Parts: sequence; C-alpha cells; structure tokens
Amino acid sequence: MAMPADNIFLKIISKDIPAKIVHEDDRCLAFHDIGPKAPVHVLIIPKTVIRTAADIAPEHAELVGHLFVVAARIAQQLGLSDGYRLVVNCGDRGGQTVPHLHLHLMGGRDFSWPPG
Repeated sequence: MAMPADNIFLKIISKDIPAKIVHEDDRCLAFHDIGPKAPVHVLIIPKTVIRTAADIAPEHAELVGHLFVVAARIAQQLGLSDGYRLVVNCGDRGGQTVPHLHLHLMGGRDFSWPPG
C-alpha cells in the first residue's frame, strides 16, 4: 500500500481533486466512487488518517461509530430502504487500495454471499 503522502483521499478532502460529494462534516467526507461496483457506490472516509481497520484504536471509537451513522443516513437519502452493503477492506490481501480507512456503501442491486 502507498504511504499516506500519496493518499488520494487526502487530496479529495483538501479539494485538490474534485469528487461528487454527498456528505461532509467536520469529521468525515462521503462521495460517489469513480469506479462503482453497484448502481449506488459511495465511499465514506474520516478526515483523520487511519491507515486500515487494523489501525483503529480505542480513541477512534466515536469517529468510527460516526462513519456508520453517516452511512445509514446516506443510504436513507439515496433510497436504499430495501437493503445495502457496507464493506471495509483491510490491507493488501483484503483488497484495500488506498491507505486510508473507508466504508464502501453499495446498493441498488442484489448482492450474493459469500462475496469475492
């Protein structure tokens, strides 16, 4: 995984790279994925860099909870009342390509189990 200096999400947070933003507050930013895997595919990222889910520490508990609250609100706003999937990839083998914790909110189609 690239180091945080190469983190595209930081460039989106700083508005150096444009994104189709659906939510922003002082703790997080949510925007449509540029390579969607479902009709609705939104990324929800903390403004604080946490590299992976494995790096979540006790002091991040409120922030991580906030990401899930925001995900639920966005799902409702985008009409995903019939269901959606939240995914967190962790590390290279888990499919994480950006070294910044993020939730994938996906919906608008049926999903199978197990994934991947």
